[in-house]
Amino acid sequence: MRVSAVADLGPDERSALFERDAGVAAVRDDVREIVDRVREEGDVAVRNFCEEFDGVQVGSLEITDEAERAYEAIDDELREAIETAVENVREFHEAQVPEDWRETFDGRELGRRFRPIERVGVYAPGGTAAYPSSAIMGVVPAKVAGVEQVAVATPPADEINPATLAAIHAAGADAVYSVGGAQAVGALAYGTESINRVQKIVGPGNRWVTAAKAEVRSDVEIDFLAGPSEIVVVADDTADPEHVASDLVAQAEHDENASVVAVTDDEALADAIAEAVDRQAADREREDVIRAALDSEASGVFHARSMSEAIMFTEAYAPEHLSIVADDDEAILDRIDSAGSVFLGPYTPVAAGDYASGTNHVLPTGGGAKLTGGLSVDTFVRSTTVQRLDRDALESLGDTITTLADAEGLEAHAESVRRRLREE
Repeated sequence: MRVSAVADLGPDERSALFERDAGVAAVRDDVREIVDRVREEGDVAVRNFCEEFDGVQVGSLEITDEAERAYEAIDDELREAIETAVENVREFHEAQVPEDWRETFDGRELGRRFRPIERVGVYAPGGTAAYPSSAIMGVVPAKVAGVEQVAVATPPADEINPATLAAIHAAGADAVYSVGGAQAVGALAYGTESINRVQKIVGPGNRWVTAAKAEVRSDVEIDFLAGPSEIVVVADDTADPEHVASDLVAQAEHDENASVVAVTDDEALADAIAEAVDRQAADREREDVIRAALDSEASGVFHARSMSEAIMFTEAYAPEHLSIVADDDEAILDRIDSAGSVFLGPYTPVAAGDYASGTNHVLPTGGGAKLTGGLSVDTFVRSTTVQRLDRDALESLGDTITTLADAEGLEAHAESVRRRLREE
């Protein structure tokens, strides 16, 4: 794994690090064709694409009962792990549920109320690895928010991973569909004979899934456009290079396009981290995927001239996952505003948040953390403002309202106030 100085990064290197994208543009035309066919042909197109892309002839697209059977069939240890993860994620998200409120401001009774979206689609990835955790992260906050119908789409296979199906059931999904890729997003967005249309689609996926979400977002809400997984580890000389390396290798395991970065103000630590990464990667089953990610121009170990430079680097990067392993991690955290999820201290591996600490692992990538946060209860609710004015309150605001309405040339707005105030 390369070791470089932050100060020596050239324009192309900085672009690779700070201008990451999900690779959507390269597949957008193909995805548009897939989505259009699903919209026009429904189940027929979905089944054809399942056979073409996944090599599976799908019978019934709905497999809700199969998910329940998988939950009953898995071994007790796996079932307990899934239930523990579900409970921790539920507990964290229950703390996020907003409460309706009303307050009085000089005769103006103002407030907000919150209501869940009715129908949500969750994409649970398959492909080169099974992700039961992603099903949990998508379904649980939606159900906590009060969403009535939560549907999950997961790619078909001769035998869909039973852990994924069990997790979908344990999380509380109302319907499960055996369809993946862009065709799954199209089916959820527009509905088919077997798949009910939803109002919002959430969840991570490959670039085909991401491109499909971009394609349908004028007709259905989405969470955000997520790309390959990312991590930045900010470390000082108190960090154990083996621990830092293990987080980098773990993130590289996701995808050959993953971006894995460590930045430190200690040059000797930078060298030690890089050596540990190379050594640990050799012991992993997915070594080929890991090596590809480590060799990416968007990955590396960087030494900064100061911790302030390391912090500025990290803020510019706006990582999906940020691990801070330093003596004064809280002080560093206070200076960083843009990160999807933060992991503090030597005993908080990113894997804890991936699976079972309770926080959500569906997070913005590609610098998206500068603009938005990860999946939460907020993703699944909409707010309505409520107001009631008595006559005195309207009278006290009358001149303000009518003056502004007249300035905008909206005479009828002003008259709607004057008419009320003329009445005895």
